[in-house]
Amino acid sequence: MEREIDVIKETFEKIKNMEIRGAGRIGRAAANALKTYALKIQDLNDEEFKIRMKKAGELLVSARPTAVSLPNAVKFVLKGLEDENPKIGVVKRAEEFINSSLKAIENIGKFGANRIRDGDTILTHCNSEAAISVIKTAYDEGKEIKVFCTETRPRNQGYITAKTLYDYGIDTTLIVDSAVRYFIREIDIVVVGADAITANGCLVNKIGTSQIALVANESRVPFLTAAETYKFHPKTIVGELIEIEERDPSEVVVFEGKYKGIKIRNPAFDVTPSKYIDAIITEVGLIPPQGAWYIIEKYFGWLK
Repeated sequence: MEREIDVIKETFEKIKNMEIRGAGRIGRAAANALKTYALKIQDLNDEEFKIRMKKAGELLVSARPTAVSLPNAVKFVLKGLEDENPKIGVVKRAEEFINSSLKAIENIGKFGANRIRDGDTILTHCNSEAAISVIKTAYDEGKEIKVFCTETRPRNQGYITAKTLYDYGIDTTLIVDSAVRYFIREIDIVVVGADAITANGCLVNKIGTSQIALVANESRVPFLTAAETYKFHPKTIVGELIEIEERDPSEVVVFEGKYKGIKIRNPAFDVTPSKYIDAIITEVGLIPPQGAWYIIEKYFGWLK
């Protein structure tokens, strides 16, 4: 039975090492791994099946501590263990999560594109499926737009975004992270993704996001974040804090003799206060940051 769990271990490693990146992709990868694993261990009795699935879920969740899409996806899928037939329930819910996640990206694109005007220059940060969907949808609607993408050090996810948008036919410019304030006068709107949204409407996203929000606020440039409802963090409603992941210093600099003794910090995310966010684009529409509480109550049932 050890070989069957390889799909879980492989997905765990890919998420941890950022071969699979982006909150939506991470959630779907976890759901797909649980589905595949469930199908491989169908011959177990129900009790043993439940034990194995729960252990698999715990391993996956431990891969990345900040992206709430991961535990929310696992929790959603494993809710199927409560069905009369848990083996069918888990597979069904995994498929449901994957399909609804993809549909959410499409709907976010449609809602968010309504905030993009013809002739706008958009600034985005990191590599977000949801933010890219907004930009692509606006372009598909015939709007003449330009996009500035940050490099997004140290993993340079902005290069992926820039190439994706350029290949789609959109006028795209790549800039270093520290040039945001220099170019902000050319920007009409900021659209970024999200790794988590807290109960009080704060945004947890790739490191550097909060600085962009601050600059946008100073310059009176609207700042929007695109977030599927499963990125809202239910436990923050009862005061739990989101752990900010710190990654290996080698991502920042390759250690050689001349750097010996220098301390290097590498936080992967930061927190943007809700007061700097004009709207959160979700698959159910645009909401103000103050509406995060409602999303958590409605979709996660914390107050029922």
